[in-house]
Amino acid sequence: MDQSLVANKTIIGRVKSIVGRDSKLGKALGGLEKLQEAKFISKHFSEFLEPVVAQSENTRTESFNIRHKVYCEELEFEPLKNNCLETDEFDKFSSPCLIRHKGSGHYAGTVRLVRPQIENQLLPIEKYCINSITHETLNPRNFARKDICEISRLAVPLEFRKRQMDRFSGAATGVINEHTYSENELRCFPFIAIGLYFSAAALVMHNNIKHTYVMMEPRLARSMRFVGIQFEQVGPVIDYHGRRAPYYINPSLLYANLRPSFKIMLKNIQHQVEKYPRD
Repeated sequence: MDQSLVANKTIIGRVKSIVGRDSKLGKALGGLEKLQEAKFISKHFSEFLEPVVAQSENTRTESFNIRHKVYCEELEFEPLKNNCLETDEFDKFSSPCLIRHKGSGHYAGTVRLVRPQIENQLLPIEKYCINSITHETLNPRNFARKDICEISRLAVPLEFRKRQMDRFSGAATGVINEHTYSENELRCFPFIAIGLYFSAAALVMHNNIKHTYVMMEPRLARSMRFVGIQFEQVGPVIDYHGRRAPYYINPSLLYANLRPSFKIMLKNIQHQVEKYPRD
C-alpha cells in the first residue's frame, strides 16, 4: 500500500483511540479514513483490473460461465447446466461486461446490460416484477424500447471475494493463492462490484441509453451510496431471489452525487469502454 496512506491511517487510528471511535470526532475521522481508502482504490483499480465488453463468443462464454459458478453452483438460484453456462432468454438482446485481472488474465466478475430493441422484448424487471414498480412516471413502459435497459446478473467469483486474511481457509472456500495476488491487488477486489456497475454505466452512456433499471437488495443500494451512486427506489421490497426492490438511475443522477475520486475511476472505465464499437 502507498506509504503515505499507511501513515495517515496510523495517525487517524491513534486519534480515534484517544477521542473514542463513537464520538463525533471519531466518526468524522472514520469517514475520512474511508475516503482516503476510496481514493487509493480508485487510483490503483486500473493498475490491476480492466473492463471488457464481451462482444466475442469467447468473452460471452466467460461471462456465462462466471454466472453459472455464482448463480447455479454457489447460490443455487438456478439449476445446474451440463455445459456450465448460465443463460436465459434475455441474453439474446444483452451486452455483457467483464472485469479482467491483468496479472493473471482471469475474469474477476461479470454483469450484463439487457437492451430491448423491439416491442416484444421485455426487461427482466418487466416480465417478472412489473407490479413492484409503483413510481408511475418512471415505469419502463413509459419509454421507447431503445431508451431503456436493465443491469442484471452481476456476479463476482468466490476467488475474488476473499481477503488476505482468508488465505488459509482452504481450496473448498475459493482461497486466493498468496503467490498469485499482491496485497495491493487484494485491496481492490471488494470494489469489483463498483467497477462492474461503472462498466455497465459506461456502456449505457456509450450507447446513449436514457433510463436504467436494476433489481437489488436494499443493503447493496445503501452500500453503493458510499461512493455516491444514488439509485432511486421506484417500488417496495419484494421476495425475488431474496428481499429485493426495483431501482432506477440515469446518467444525470449518477454524476450528481458521485464522489470526486470515483468520478475519476468512472472516467477511466468510460475511456476503455469507448474503445469498443457500439452494438
